[in-house]
Amino acid sequence: MSRSTLKQGARAAALILIGVFATATALAKPEVGAPAPDFSGTDTSGRTWSLSDLSGKTLVLEWTNHDCPYVRKHYGSGNMQALQREATGEGVVWLSVISSAPGKQGSLSPAEADVLTEERGAAPTAVLLDPEGTIGRAYGASTTPHMFVVDGSGTLVYMGGIDDRPTTDPADVEGAHNYVRAALADLAAGKPVSTPVTRPYGCSVKY
Repeated sequence: MSRSTLKQGARAAALILIGVFATATALAKPEVGAPAPDFSGTDTSGRTWSLSDLSGKTLVLEWTNHDCPYVRKHYGSGNMQALQREATGEGVVWLSVISSAPGKQGSLSPAEADVLTEERGAAPTAVLLDPEGTIGRAYGASTTPHMFVVDGSGTLVYMGGIDDRPTTDPADVEGAHNYVRAALADLAAGKPVSTPVTRPYGCSVKY
């Protein structure tokens, strides 16, 4: 075997290893207690948001799809809006993220998303449009709703469901244990989040 053939083989092997590493990195799931995945996304007004720009701020990421019955449960009952107002009133940044691909359920234009926010009295800090699913995949968002809380140091401190009642019935909101509210209360009190990971429930994210 010639030296050039060996070099070509070594180069090909190196490229394969780089590809495997890149794929593994892309598929890596976020972990509670570790730095949250950085992201860059555009909201409905064209403003760019990134995790690195929110240093010192507690952040809630909420994956949403207005056509999903599980999402309608929390917005139809006013539960999500109340939680948004509580959080943002305490200085928390709340970003609702739409990762539905164009043409799929839940996909909205910036103008349509703004109308929806007004019609249902929602109160997030901003609504991010993620039609390519880049942010959603970085966080492993699998359902709507799927909730994540990041503390001011950029550490992921909660991920999972909004509460412990995995149904579409608005009547189940009352009496449910809201994991997001509890996580934010623990952070505000300077305590570790008591329940940092739960099972998310809802419709699949329509990547």
